[in-house]
Order: sequence, then structure tokens, then C-alpha cells
Amino acid sequence: MKLVSYTRDGATRHGYVTDEAAGTVAELGDGDLAALVEAGAGTAADWLPAAPSGTHRLADLTVHAPIARPTKVLAVAANYQEHVAEGGGAPLDKSTLAPRLFLKPGTSVADPGADIALPAISTQVDWEAELVVVVGRGGRDIPVEQALDHVAGYAVGNDVSARSVDYGYERDTSAAVDYFDWLAGKWPDGFAPYGPYLVTADEVPDPQDLGIELEVNGTLRQKGSTAGMIFTVAELVAFASRLMTLEPTDIIMTGTPAGVGAASGTYLAAGDEMTVRIAGLGTLTNRVV
Repeated sequence: MKLVSYTRDGATRHGYVTDEAAGTVAELGDGDLAALVEAGAGTAADWLPAAPSGTHRLADLTVHAPIARPTKVLAVAANYQEHVAEGGGAPLDKSTLAPRLFLKPGTSVADPGADIALPAISTQVDWEAELVVVVGRGGRDIPVEQALDHVAGYAVGNDVSARSVDYGYERDTSAAVDYFDWLAGKWPDGFAPYGPYLVTADEVPDPQDLGIELEVNGTLRQKGSTAGMIFTVAELVAFASRLMTLEPTDIIMTGTPAGVGAASGTYLAAGDEMTVRIAGLGTLTNRVV
């Protein structure tokens, strides 16, 4: 089932897509999808707590990120071997390392179709097509074998990244500061667009078998598969739960395949349009301003 959050008549509401080709959605209630996810829905039947109150055309609605303010926005660095290689890194042996998790602020979340503003702190803003995992059932120290039972669904995401950060003043260039510079490039407003749908987990039997691609202005820049992840979705959920309590509405951006702009020295400019597609999950488009 494809769940969607949107504005109708000036209010945020949510529903599910009844006919994607026709572009129709059946309305379930007020607010975005947070309350539905927090209720612990897990199967298609669980997502329908009440009869739809009406049907509307998606073209007449403003579609939002499925959950406007996730409890946490987690992301994973260097989770595809090809992406590591294009940056000059040696192949990673997952048996000798842990997933490289970091946090993005809630203000980085952006809607499908939203304009993403280039920040004043960087002239090297890049794209990263990513599978987004939405946590539906929280927990701590979740076994890998049970991790997918905690996933409410999946979405298309873009971990927009500033590859340089200019604070406008001289600063220490020690290793510690450089490390935090890298993280700071993930934090600007709007740098985590995702959507347009939350596709329920029962519709994605194998999250490690999804084609993923990104175009900039119609030119294909990234093309890969979630089969190329170093750490699987289940492993990421389980590992994250060892570090912190996972909560319903947390999202996890799971890493990007090869083809980022930094590999070729190509960066985003005002007027560029990024389009991310993941098989079965939909298309996410955002324009740069």
C-alpha cells in the first residue's frame, strides 16, 4: 500500500493511493502519517483503521514528506562499495567495521517537489539517491533476524550533501574539526527530501532487491541496486538499536550508490532538477534554487 501525506483545503491530511495511474487517493484522516505509524500498523489491513472519507485527485493536492518531523533522522555513510571506490577508498570488509551512522536535523526534511536552497556556506552541493526506512515499531537491542519486523515501510530519499563548508573565518584544520566539517555538510535546511509515498513493508518483500537511480536535469547520474549495500536494512536497524532506542517515525537513510557529483567534480547549481527513482516506491523530484 502506498500511503501519502498532503494538504487539502488548507489542512494536512493523509490517505492511500487507490489508483496510481489515475492519480487518486482515498483519505483516511487528519494530519500526516505519524499517528498511523505510531499506532504500530504492520500489515495492509492494519493501515485502514477506518473507512475512507472520500477520494481525491493527487494532482489537486500538495504532497508532503510522509512524516514531516520524524523522531530521528539517521543516515549511513559509505554503505555501497562502488561509492567508496569512486571516492578513492579501498574496499571495505564489513566483518571489521560497524555501520557509519550519523544524524541529520529535523529541519533537513523537505517535501517532494519542494525547492532546495543552496546554502551560503558551500559552493559544492551534491546529490545522493537513497532508500529510506521508516521505523514502525520501536525497540532496543533488536536482533538482526527480527529487525525487518520493526519496519513500517520504505520511501525514496535524497541525502543532499555539501562537500565543502565555508564558515567565513580562519579556523583550526585539525582532524577533529575536519570530521565535524564533514558532518556539517549534511545539516542544512531541506537536505533530506523524501517521499512521495510511504510504501508499506508488506509491499517490499526484499529491500535488498530494489533498483535505484538519480537524474540531474534528465541526465542519468546514479544507477544501482540496494543489493549493493554493504550493510543490509536489517543490519542497519539492528545496529542502530544497539546505540539508541529506536522509536516509531524514526527514519534511516541507508546510503548511496556510485555516481555522486563529487566523483567528477560536478556540483549542483540554481535551476538544476534532481529526480530519484526506486523500483516500486515512486519518484522524488526537487529543484535547486
